[in-house]
Amino acid sequence: MVSEEGGSIVPGQIHPWLRHVRAAFVPHDRDLLLDQVSAGIRQALSQLGHDVVDTPDQQTDLLVTTYRYGEPLSWRHAQSFVARRRYRLSHSPTVFTLVHMTTAEFDALMARLEAALAQDPVRPADLAFPGLAPEAWEVLADQGKRGGAILSLLRVLQAQSKCIRLLLALGDECPEKLYHFDLVGAHPSSDPAQGDAFYTDIALRMVTSVSTNEVTDHQVVGETISAAQWQQATVPAAMRRAGAELGSRGFFTNMIRIADLVHVPAVSDAISSQYSEGCFSSWEPRLPGLVATVTGSARPVDKGRLTDDDLAVLVGITPGGGGAQVRHVAGLANTAPSTEAVEMLLMDVPLPQVTLDAAQWGGDWRVPVIRSRLHGHRGVSAYDPRFVAFAPLDEPYYRYLVSCGTDAQAEGIRAAFARTPALLNPDDPRKVVFTVLPGHGAMIVEKWIPGSEPFQTIWEYMDAGYILIDRLVPQGQVSYLPGAGGLMRLVTLEG
Repeated sequence: MVSEEGGSIVPGQIHPWLRHVRAAFVPHDRDLLLDQVSAGIRQALSQLGHDVVDTPDQQTDLLVTTYRYGEPLSWRHAQSFVARRRYRLSHSPTVFTLVHMTTAEFDALMARLEAALAQDPVRPADLAFPGLAPEAWEVLADQGKRGGAILSLLRVLQAQSKCIRLLLALGDECPEKLYHFDLVGAHPSSDPAQGDAFYTDIALRMVTSVSTNEVTDHQVVGETISAAQWQQATVPAAMRRAGAELGSRGFFTNMIRIADLVHVPAVSDAISSQYSEGCFSSWEPRLPGLVATVTGSARPVDKGRLTDDDLAVLVGITPGGGGAQVRHVAGLANTAPSTEAVEMLLMDVPLPQVTLDAAQWGGDWRVPVIRSRLHGHRGVSAYDPRFVAFAPLDEPYYRYLVSCGTDAQAEGIRAAFARTPALLNPDDPRKVVFTVLPGHGAMIVEKWIPGSEPFQTIWEYMDAGYILIDRLVPQGQVSYLPGAGGLMRLVTLEG
């Protein structure tokens, strides 16, 4: 992929690992705006060197369809559900639905959602929409309180169009703005004022999403950890307490269950039936291994009320890098670990290890410099640089977003932490380090502090105001500038 100086692509602003893709355009609804935007995306993909076809085939990576806001689309006509069978594909291509709303429709719906969310308590009738499940109002209310009315609108459109990845084009006959929606609630935007770069930006965001690979092919290795070994470990109990402490501070967002949003058959054949609200892990030197929360896509996991069955032991990354190596524990459910397992392990690779003092820790173990890792769908609005360090991502991650459970996100976090002085120097006085994942959330880690429990430093820093957690997640460029009270405060340029 060639970058053009002074043109739509600037060197260093796109990911170096983008690959060649094959896109199929299969429109459902048609109007002037949908046709115009579809044609622009097709042309941009072609100019970037990608293949564009009208009929999906075995080499198709992404499929673009269209939907005109108004009447809910039946799942029988939704490409997310029928494309694989209809075109006799051996795989399921990533489906993007281009949605058209007029600016008036968008403004009216946003006003309605804002008014509904302002009610205390929220009234179910105010959040009732055609095509959504009767209980969907609870999801819309929760999402709105988490990320504002735009997040509630996102879920309405996903449910009505029966698609997770949406390109919401606003305008009458010509686009005035385009939002990019995904599963975790990202909503960055592209600006038509950029001219031809508008469509290049859309195309690159789409190519980015299909150029990543999931790293959830976990592998069970080694001998089963005995019940006695598990009882001797101190981290499992500390994980349960940390879940309760962080939960009481409102850190974790509620799980989304697709069935609570829209009633469709065999949803698991097309997309996950649910997704979790974050994960966390801490190093246990007695095993040794990283004790982590399990995946929420398999079954609901309440992070504030963890049991031992909600934990997994990570001991390495598979040789091909496609997943985590896991040791089972006798007598436990041994559910697969969180989709963020690889990123929680990979961050240790370039960083130093430290030797714990036996008098303080009960053993002179050699351990990673990072003790505990906390990931959630939250932002960080400010931090105290005396105690906390910010680890910025590489530039492309702020414009061309990646998602959880992928090699791209794991590598982005690894690179950010690998160049952070507070982690490279174990004696650096800053004990907590974080990075912000645009459109997704934050990863916060802590070092080893004698006399403390796992995550205790993180929650105490939250209480002391050394790190301020925000319900809103930045959607684009993230930086922190000096502000009142000696804090570094968030400044964003939305994507």
